[in-house]
Amino acid sequence: MQRFLVLANGKVFAGTAFGSTKSIQGEVVFNTGMTGYQEAITDASYYGQILTFTYPLIGNYGVNPDDYESGTPKPCAIVCHEIARRPSNWRSTMSIADWAAAEDLPGITDVDTRALTREIREDGVMQALLVDEVTPSVLAKAASLRPATNQVANVTDQVMPATRSAFAGTIRVAVLDFGLKDSILRALKQRGLECVVFPADTTAAAVLAADVAGVMLSNGPGDPESLPAVLPVIRELEDKLPLMAICLGHQLFALANGAKTFKMKFGHRGFNHAVRNLQDGSIGFTSQNHGYAVDANSLACTKLTITHEEINDHTVEGLRLANHAAFSVQFHPDAAPGPHDYANLFDQFKANIVAHQKEVQHA
Repeated sequence: MQRFLVLANGKVFAGTAFGSTKSIQGEVVFNTGMTGYQEAITDASYYGQILTFTYPLIGNYGVNPDDYESGTPKPCAIVCHEIARRPSNWRSTMSIADWAAAEDLPGITDVDTRALTREIREDGVMQALLVDEVTPSVLAKAASLRPATNQVANVTDQVMPATRSAFAGTIRVAVLDFGLKDSILRALKQRGLECVVFPADTTAAAVLAADVAGVMLSNGPGDPESLPAVLPVIRELEDKLPLMAICLGHQLFALANGAKTFKMKFGHRGFNHAVRNLQDGSIGFTSQNHGYAVDANSLACTKLTITHEEINDHTVEGLRLANHAAFSVQFHPDAAPGPHDYANLFDQFKANIVAHQKEVQHA
């Protein structure tokens, strides 16, 4: 069955349907990863987006239940040049086409994804429609689409609090869920930390009442400026407990401390982004998925210091708050999938918690 991806700028890309055949609208973005399609498709940071894979063959090692980052697919559709119809891997339980059909996820293959990616790089990410036919009314609708707001409300854990790990560690940390990846919880668990997950709209008082020793701000979708109610909560928590923030959490941490954010032309989405540690000059490769970034020019009047930057476009990739055990990174040190070059940041978070506990005991 032929389907069409209709961009807001009027360009149309034809392809073949797989998975669900419902018509959808969303922001079309691209991911440059050669692997990790399953982790990307279940990453809540892609909620409401049409996810384009630049790698030409997707699904060659199939799908398995162990590599989910959340319980269900989060993009509203996926776009591929070619999908593997006979996956080959001992862990595979089904093909990507069967998975998409089972999860009601629309897909389109046989698309010229190189041309589509060039379109996004030139004009920026934009809204688009996935439809069965192209008519004047469809083109007019595509041109008038507007981005959704506050996507976090659609992906945050609704239970308060929810323990997402059965592991009972000696140190409990609160995780504010803005669209949490399970790999963040796994990274914390590996370091002996018990995670208690709170919805995005939780108050600071509720977090502190849970007798936690540290706070993690998770990744998530959408514009950080659509969550103003979270900022005073972050300020109160960072004054009382060690804090680490990742991706959207990093942007919210920056906003809470007086910085500004901006929407990037086409963002960073992939598993090979080189980042420089400005503290020692070393370079590591990172997994990234974000369409917004912290404005470096807005940091001068804050107490934030840049600790990491992307080596190609100098995007702010890490921040530290003066006189606080609080820091953030734009990339994913949990590396699911991707390189583990910055996994030690979770060790730094735990070390900050242990040091803070000792200070409290001796106070």
